[in-house]
Amino acid sequence: MKLFDTHAHIGLINIDQLEQLMAIQYAKRAGVAHIVSICNSLADFDQTYKNLSSAKQVFHAVGLSPTETGNTGRGWEERILEYGKLDRVIAVGETGLDYVKMFAPKQIQIDVFVKHLELARKLNLPVIIHNREASSDIINILKVKMPPRGAIFHCFSEGPDLAFDALDLPVYFSFAGNITYKSVRPLVETVRMLPLDRILIESESPFMVPARYTHQRNKPEFIIENAKAIAAIKGIGLEECCDALYRNSLSAFHLSEND
Repeated sequence: MKLFDTHAHIGLINIDQLEQLMAIQYAKRAGVAHIVSICNSLADFDQTYKNLSSAKQVFHAVGLSPTETGNTGRGWEERILEYGKLDRVIAVGETGLDYVKMFAPKQIQIDVFVKHLELARKLNLPVIIHNREASSDIINILKVKMPPRGAIFHCFSEGPDLAFDALDLPVYFSFAGNITYKSVRPLVETVRMLPLDRILIESESPFMVPARYTHQRNKPEFIIENAKAIAAIKGIGLEECCDALYRNSLSAFHLSEND
């Protein structure tokens, strides 16, 4: 039984390189075969990519998260194109829209998001999407600008209506530790409605810790709790669920068992 953590901020778990590598090893012992490392900025990507160069079970995504849309810096598109061609870089992102914290005005966020989608098309990579109260704009943009390799809605937290609207698009829905909490009834209904082959899981480390580990900083090794929650909602065995989630992850990122 193998697990695939589709979204972890390894560089934020600890700034020390050795601690980052240890977190990856602990995850491996817990059955996590692969992790996708996510960085908010290009400077963070550069450092984390170097730190994790020896960790071959780690893949990487490159992009500017909505937290950085107000301060992209010069030449950021060219840098993403450069980094996107590096070994084991398998996605563009995270990118998207955040209408809660509003790190930049809406139009600036939209412009940066659209540019990421265009870069994903050029790099022939899927895109990882951050969405906070921006569902309508994101869906409308994706209907026009979706890159050929599709998209992953990371830390999906919407009800079944939005998920249903997005099912016609080549997208996957990734669920974090919030799916383990009893207070997320609409999210449970979303998982129940979605086809199993469109569901992924992520740790979102060091955030969004599963209920079992409340008051701790999240780690990729805890992701089995997310799989247990999905299995319970779907009414299937844990091994069957983990196998499906792992296959889905390979498909979402266009990987093979040998990658």
